Amino acid sequence: MSAKESPASPRPAQQTAPSDAVKDSAFLRACRREPVPHTPVWFMRQAGRSLPEYRKVREGIPMLESCTRPELVTEITLQPVRRHGVDAAVYYSDIVVPLKAIGVDLDIKPGVGPVVAHPIRTRADLAQLRDLTPEDVSYVTEAIGLLTAELGSTPLIGFAGAPFTLASYLVEGGPSRTYENAKAIMYGDPELWADLLDRLADITAAFLKVQIEAGASAVQLFDSWAGALAPADYRRSVLPASAKVFEAVAGYGVPRIHFGVGTGELLKLMGDAGADVVGVDFRVPLDEAVRRVGPGKALQGNLDPTVLFAGTEAVEAKTREVLDAAAGLEGHIFNLGHGVMPTTDPDALTRLAEYVHAQTAR
Repeated sequence: MSAKESPASPRPAQQTAPSDAVKDSAFLRACRREPVPHTPVWFMRQAGRSLPEYRKVREGIPMLESCTRPELVTEITLQPVRRHGVDAAVYYSDIVVPLKAIGVDLDIKPGVGPVVAHPIRTRADLAQLRDLTPEDVSYVTEAIGLLTAELGSTPLIGFAGAPFTLASYLVEGGPSRTYENAKAIMYGDPELWADLLDRLADITAAFLKVQIEAGASAVQLFDSWAGALAPADYRRSVLPASAKVFEAVAGYGVPRIHFGVGTGELLKLMGDAGADVVGVDFRVPLDEAVRRVGPGKALQGNLDPTVLFAGTEAVEAKTREVLDAAAGLEGHIFNLGHGVMPTTDPDALTRLAEYVHAQTAR
């Protein structure tokens, strides 16, 4: 597909249709801004290092390898559903999986994160980014088939990294606090930047389509590092690529969630990109977030994940603040304002999910 073409977004016949019970789940109802029996709860990074059962099954298996083993992915994805009683599962993967699948030389180094062997700095470097095909990630299709058979009425959320965040890793060569190389291309060679993000938008859209067609009943686009941008730069240099991803999957009719960190100044723009649900980090109260986002969107969030280290009484008090701020929202999905931290007590998450359910029961 060329940079000028817009990907079609039909609802394909081969998509695994969610059951009526999944469609009527509290999570999907909240995404659609419909009445719910209770506020649904799930946690970003709910499947992962905070769980001893996760550490046990992952022992000795590199991160990216674990993402290619369907039975292991299924087990890890199900672990927090069993333990915490959350209202949705989130597919266990990593944002760089589609890049690895198309042959980009990268690895996830413990304590560091994704590291790219040959960073993209010139137009010639774009050759690393070929189209993603379903065959490249056949293990995703297999894993989601296994998961949907096990989850019953619990929805499965698919996810992918947004073009800007993927571009940041690819250009910097790894995690960055300043994004100096990425921003140098964005400001200094806007045509190369646009072509890079456009290509990543196609790859990301293809990855989400595989997940939806296999049975995911919602998708979340993580733009983890978009908070490093001023609104004008986001609008000009990032929003078009994210909008292309959302438009590419619009025809499937599944809710689309958009989340970034430190994006309080970007919330409306992130909604404008095409999201049905806007994720809010812990820096902006939800009643203020709804004012910034505007009508017609559900919100997701936004307890500070560090509160979970403060004890049950403090957790419940801060959770009550979040729920009170969300009281007037058309649709609210309770989540943390970022991911579960690795040293979080799993029992604190279980108690939190139970508390939200009890406090919001209709």
